[in-house]
Amino acid sequence: MGGARELLHQQGVERTTLAQIAHTADVPPGNVYYYFKTKDELVEAAIAAHAGDLKAALAECERHRTPRSRLRALVRMLGAQGELAARHGCPHGSLCQEVDKRDDELQVAARQLIGIPLEWAERQFRELGRRDARDLAVALMSAYQGASLLANTFRDPDHLVRAARRLERWIDTL
Repeated sequence: MGGARELLHQQGVERTTLAQIAHTADVPPGNVYYYFKTKDELVEAAIAAHAGDLKAALAECERHRTPRSRLRALVRMLGAQGELAARHGCPHGSLCQEVDKRDDELQVAARQLIGIPLEWAERQFRELGRRDARDLAVALMSAYQGASLLANTFRDPDHLVRAARRLERWIDTL
């Protein structure tokens, strides 16, 4: 699934074929079709795999004692994706944006790729005693997604690195 996810991220859902995925995985195309009857099924599996990765990464952030340090850990994790974002955009944001145009079950499934970290951040802000926890979580995710878009547009990972530093300072002021 890793090769398929990478190819979907690099080329986009519409431009990626099951035959290309089979080639990338170095398996006969029939093997891919055996597990995924349609490209939509494969994209749905990729979304589920991304969601699992997000949950695992957030579980790592939970190792920190305070909500502030957990939020800072999230920001550092997101900021570390500068090179990847510069090349192809945020894997989650790009996928959400692409399938959003479809208005189907995939679009609904992809929402979790932004929803999972958004809800997690909201809980952290709430633990900080913030009544505006939802607004702060939206601001955090918006800043990251915006910086990721800038990094990709200008092919400059520094956009994301600098945004992560600003977000850490911002979290410290709350």
